[in-house]
Amino acid sequence: MTAALGEIVMLFDGSCRFCTASAKQLARRGRGIKTKNFQDEGVLDAYPKISYEAAMKRMHVVDDSGEVFAGAGAVFRVFRTVPWLAPFTYIYFVPGLRQLFDIGYDLVAKYRYKLFGRTTTCDGGTCHLH
Repeated sequence: MTAALGEIVMLFDGSCRFCTASAKQLARRGRGIKTKNFQDEGVLDAYPKISYEAAMKRMHVVDDSGEVFAGAGAVFRVFRTVPWLAPFTYIYFVPGLRQLFDIGYDLVAKYRYKLFGRTTTCDGGTCHLH
């Protein structure tokens, strides 16, 4: 599987240290990736299919045709743009493995602030996911 042509937009949680670092790394290594912190004012307004609540649960990728990918599927969509990873992205579609990747992604996403910390201070001294 080769990298698809055209730009993709990766919407990441800029309040998450891991998410921010990963987005920067993937943007450097991939081709045609535009990163946007969905926490920035007005960013999600351009993507009406993606709610704030959905963005808090999973990373989203929007390709140039408007198709939206979320969670582990979004990660593998980004991996398709990284030349040395692209040939291995088929693994996400192997029966059983997709479910494992999705479960693993959801667990990391749910506990990302506890596992990796925040890039900003928490309002009122408490951090939580909506």
